[in-house]
Amino acid sequence: MAGHSKFANIKHKKEKNDAIKGKIFTKLGREIAVAVKEGGPDPNANSRLKDVIAKAKANNMPNDTIERSIKKAAGDIGAVNYEKVVYEGYGPNGTAIIVEALTDNKNRTAGNVRNAFTKGNGSLGSPGCVSFMFDEKGQIIIDKEECDMNSDDLMMLALDAGAEDFKEEEDSFEIVTAPDDFSQVREALEKAKIPMVQAEVTMIPQNWVTLTDEQDIKNMNKILDLLEEDDDVQEVYHNWDE
Repeated sequence: MAGHSKFANIKHKKEKNDAIKGKIFTKLGREIAVAVKEGGPDPNANSRLKDVIAKAKANNMPNDTIERSIKKAAGDIGAVNYEKVVYEGYGPNGTAIIVEALTDNKNRTAGNVRNAFTKGNGSLGSPGCVSFMFDEKGQIIIDKEECDMNSDDLMMLALDAGAEDFKEEEDSFEIVTAPDDFSQVREALEKAKIPMVQAEVTMIPQNWVTLTDEQDIKNMNKILDLLEEDDDVQEVYHNWDE
């Protein structure tokens, strides 16, 4: 993990996301619906909803769209029955991939996910086959250009709030927390008006895999693109060092 910045990938992903914003907002709306169903529509009394709202804001989802999603979910609470499902598998050259989905039809989602792996010459595995290669962590990425606070003060703020690790890269800062401490660290940064490019609980690979074969790279991109296009798929984690 040390010295490995994913900021360039995040920026690239964001640019890509700008072209398919509607799809991203649909996925975030689904996460909001599930959070509201589990803990109610008040973010002050529902920490999961508060975290999803922060994630939505990091993805430039407008406040009125967020509020509409919350109201819709609150008014339609009995009809929201998305189920979380997790798939694990292998991409080219043994790369590890974890797929998290929220679905109202597990057969449809399983078929689509299997299809994405097959088309990219990968294979779905059994539960637990690759997740042991990842650590679940809160991860906050801050663009240096957008942050007025100097690195020492930012590090102290993060560590005092409960962060486990703080890393300075060429163009960004990365703050890592235990999953249970993520909300309080994120809220401390929010209070200090620190803009965040990414703020979410994620799966961080313990080791990275480099792909050198052109066909492997093409296949890996095919798997990731097909998964990202699927409305049911919320998150895709992998250990490919792009």
